[in-house]
Amino acid sequence: MKKQGRLADFLQARRAQLQPEEVGLRTYGERRRVPGLRREELALLAGISAPYYTRLEQGQSHNASPEVLDALAGALRLDGPERAHLHALARSPRGTRTAGRSRAERVTEATRSLLAALDSTPAIVLGRRSDVLAWNRQGHALFAGHLDPSGPDDPRQRPNMARMVFLDAHTRELYTDWPAKAGAVVGNLRLTAGRHPDDPQLAALIGELAMRSPEFATMWADHRILACGTADYGMRHPLVGALTVTQQTLQSPQGDGPALVVATATPGSPSATALALLAHTVAPRETTAPRLDAHPRTTG
Repeated sequence: MKKQGRLADFLQARRAQLQPEEVGLRTYGERRRVPGLRREELALLAGISAPYYTRLEQGQSHNASPEVLDALAGALRLDGPERAHLHALARSPRGTRTAGRSRAERVTEATRSLLAALDSTPAIVLGRRSDVLAWNRQGHALFAGHLDPSGPDDPRQRPNMARMVFLDAHTRELYTDWPAKAGAVVGNLRLTAGRHPDDPQLAALIGELAMRSPEFATMWADHRILACGTADYGMRHPLVGALTVTQQTLQSPQGDGPALVVATATPGSPSATALALLAHTVAPRETTAPRLDAHPRTTG
């Protein structure tokens, strides 16, 4: 879909989700034929003409200024990431280029050293399309212990966190509030798609999920945006039982490059105990070789 089509879809979806009462408009009990605000109501709130807004929503106008976009963001009550997404959707393409398969994402040696230093803390590295680029022993055990630990080493076979959340029964069962986790995955994919509209592999992933998961298709149609940051998730882990972890995603402000995801628990809490037990459970076992004396005794 063309970028201007995505802008039109986003505006229409978010307008439909905003109720008149939320913005102080009186309806006097009238029956409304469409959900949410009317086009002319949103245009009034944004301080622009209704015909101009209609052209934007229909993809017929491609020159919205930053000031107009900010006014629309305010009228739609968008937060910071949503506002940035709106501007990204409206930004004119810098030129026509042939879409091709991009190079496989890689993990730097510095990031691998950081993973090793975090060996006692579950950590994984995700690419921009949610591919698992690397994980430490605890990260593998917490998030995907049912998968081959060497999976991220092969770019053609890497696990994908979005696929796992929607299509993998183990991962779905892992989260006690699965809809919250699924919504975060979709919201982040929306943000990524706005930043990288010409990524064919990202488009293929979104298309696959929409075809194979009705829940993904429904969430995707909402056009919700959610930047990965810090969130608490309850989990039902098959090895250590129930626990709650704080998942923190660390990445560049531009959202480019891999993101480091770490999971921690409140010190002294039952969840911290569960994470410690998990670390002990998956720790490598040392083999004890028979002791050989340096000077064996001889018998005569």
